[in-house]
Amino acid sequence: MACVGFDFGTSSCYVAVARQGGIETIANDYSERRTPSVVALGEKQRFLGVGAKNQEATNVKNTVSEFKRLIGRKFKDPMVQREIKHYPNEIVEGVNGSVGIKARYLGEQHVFTAEQLGGMMLTKLKQTAEHGMGTKVVDCVISVPSFYTDAERRAMIDVAKMADLNCLRIMNDTTAAALAYGIYKQDLPEEEAKPRNVVIIDMGYSSLQISVCAFNKGKLKVLATACDAFLGGRDLDRLLVDHFAAEFKEKYKIDVKSNVRAMVRLKTACERLKKLMSSNTEELPMNIECIMDDKDVSGRMKRAKLEELAAPLVARIETVMRQALQLSGLKTSDLYSVEIIGGSSRVPIVKETVKKVYGLEASTTLNADEAVSRGCALQCAILSPTFRVRDFSVTDAQPYPIKLVWQGVMEDESEINEMEVFPMFHAIPFTKMLTFYRRDAFTLEAQYGASTALPYPTDTLGSFTIKDVKPQPNGESAKVKVKVRVDIHGIFKITSATTTEKIENTSQEEPMEVDEKVETVQNGPKEGESSPAGGEAKPTENAEETPMQTDQPSEGQVKEDEEKKEEKDEKKDDKKEAKKNKVKVKTIDLSVDSNVPGLDKNTLNLMIEEEAKMIMSDKLEKERADAKNSVEEYVYEMRDKISGPLEEFLTEKDREQFSKILTETEDWLYEDGEDCKKSVYIDKLAELKKLGDPPGKRFREFNERPQAFEQLGGALQLIRKALDQYNAKDEKYEHIEASEMKKVEKCLKEKQDWFDKQFNLSSQLPKHKDPAVLASQINSEKEALHRLCFPILNKPKPKPKEEPPKDDKKDEKTADPAAGEQTAAGEGDGQKSGEQNEQQPPSEASTAEMELD
Repeated sequence: MACVGFDFGTSSCYVAVARQGGIETIANDYSERRTPSVVALGEKQRFLGVGAKNQEATNVKNTVSEFKRLIGRKFKDPMVQREIKHYPNEIVEGVNGSVGIKARYLGEQHVFTAEQLGGMMLTKLKQTAEHGMGTKVVDCVISVPSFYTDAERRAMIDVAKMADLNCLRIMNDTTAAALAYGIYKQDLPEEEAKPRNVVIIDMGYSSLQISVCAFNKGKLKVLATACDAFLGGRDLDRLLVDHFAAEFKEKYKIDVKSNVRAMVRLKTACERLKKLMSSNTEELPMNIECIMDDKDVSGRMKRAKLEELAAPLVARIETVMRQALQLSGLKTSDLYSVEIIGGSSRVPIVKETVKKVYGLEASTTLNADEAVSRGCALQCAILSPTFRVRDFSVTDAQPYPIKLVWQGVMEDESEINEMEVFPMFHAIPFTKMLTFYRRDAFTLEAQYGASTALPYPTDTLGSFTIKDVKPQPNGESAKVKVKVRVDIHGIFKITSATTTEKIENTSQEEPMEVDEKVETVQNGPKEGESSPAGGEAKPTENAEETPMQTDQPSEGQVKEDEEKKEEKDEKKDDKKEAKKNKVKVKTIDLSVDSNVPGLDKNTLNLMIEEEAKMIMSDKLEKERADAKNSVEEYVYEMRDKISGPLEEFLTEKDREQFSKILTETEDWLYEDGEDCKKSVYIDKLAELKKLGDPPGKRFREFNERPQAFEQLGGALQLIRKALDQYNAKDEKYEHIEASEMKKVEKCLKEKQDWFDKQFNLSSQLPKHKDPAVLASQINSEKEALHRLCFPILNKPKPKPKEEPPKDDKKDEKTADPAAGEQTAAGEGDGQKSGEQNEQQPPSEASTAEMELD
């Protein structure tokens, strides 16, 4: 299973994958790692990424960028109204107050929501990942700004579903970068030691985010975050655009801001100039040809002038940096380093501000562009069961405090109660249990606290109604336990609500066993006492992935238990008597009705279907365009060949006729055949190949046939040589039977006759005629010759028969009598010499023989 991380930015996107023991950034179909966050709608198909960016100046009204800023927001949102002033597109109010972008698609006017455009962009990123990995992508982690609210995070989950992606986690940009920084560090302090404090600064295209993180070995904790959602590199671009627009108005008497296309070109030129000024202190030129009214414009600027214009922006950057340090409770002396990422972090004034505020040089350990996507891919691998990753826990921080608001009990419904459940920078993911005493259904409203500036028009997260609440049989208020949670995405939820029902056993027999959810009532309101007026108890906190601890009894406690054992035995009968009156409770699950921002299920399913249709439409259009391109490519290819290598393989009449058809086809492609179905182009290509393939085949055969004849002739020569050796009684072939060699001789004659005939025919035919024999036929004859002759000629000789072993005893009996006498005499001499050898030590030679024996 693929583990993919998407850095879905306002201006550009990056895709990283976990594979082969590391993290790799995937290049798109233009061999670029950076994919612009741009969607262009056309008359026949969509263009996404680089393709959309390339036509931004020519298809302005139907090309949309920076739509990420609108995801999860309503049209009447003040931030939306502030943003759409800079959009060249027509922005309207959509269904349920959503943001709608008008564009012409497939010849019709459509209104697309910002979420739909986000789904289109994620579809492109998904296709890039699948093409780079060669496998289907389902699981992923997507980055969002750390200041994203609950509604925006829910919207991003819906966007992922539109692209048919299973988002394992919505991860903050700075947290992802911190993970990419910490997981590879081998020198982090141990868990018990003082943590290493690092500031992560992400200054991107549209926003500034800062996180202060504490690192220990295998552990990352976000201490505090600060941000400015309206301060980024685009603000510097807008300063340049405003400056040069005013200059051109005075110098050339043209109003660039009145022309949408001219503004797009000026914006692109200013972005390029800003990047050049980051590495140059000299005055740099900017030239734009024919910007509008057939006028060429030019201007110049130095870095010092830009920094002068950006002085208010620099002051805001410094404010956010100091705020992050203050909220973390640390001093500059407690910091280990300051890591900067984001495209706008390359601006020198940003690095100078880091030095001024923190007293440390800005560190560029992380890749400024790819750090976030790499961190997301790492998080996806950690969450995936198919990857083994070094143990590294990530504890993020809730950027805004969350409180619950509810009405009082029935006697005083006008009373409004509230409680802060998750304070600012509380660790997430996290779960808490709250207890309420109620007689009927009640509603809890989740809101953001007012202790911090919220970049969203409303502070309401949603309302949650707890249903099916009933009083106890004795009239008391029911005890309702509500589990609240901020999940791994940073989204607030009420995951469950339960109540308890008292069960009193009045029977004299043993009570029946109840469900596993039965627990003894403890610390509840006694009979006759009223329930707490506030309706809530102190919440109990349960952090995720924290093992439960139990207290072990000490040795003194064990002894005390043994001393009381006898006393307990004496009271055993009394307990049995009292057991019939013991009170137990049964846990009952309650339904929770959630009213939260986001798309309803039917609308989401409809958008998913529409995205699937658009994907299929794009696929069909691509196949149609590929078929058309194949016809056009064949026309240009054959036009060159019939005047070049194929010229001799066509008669002059056929060549002129074919050339005429190619010209007619080319004219058809740019006239009536401009927009035809795929099948029409396939048929047209087949017609052309009927005329173009024969000369191509003759050309190919002309080049391949000599080699095939040469190989067949060589095989015939080898067999003829073998027959000559056989006839000369060469011992190499003496084991082969005559009948088999006759088969070889017969086959040789047949193939030689065929060879001579076909070779003569081929030599006599002109090049523009079809060949008498094909190279494939010659090769088949050669293979047939090999199959019949070579197994016979290469037949191995039989092994010689082995002689039976000689019988030594039989040889002794048939030996010569005189030899026997000599042997007997020799034995006598040997006995004498043996007696002498007993008195004298053996020589070296005799010793060696003995050892050998």
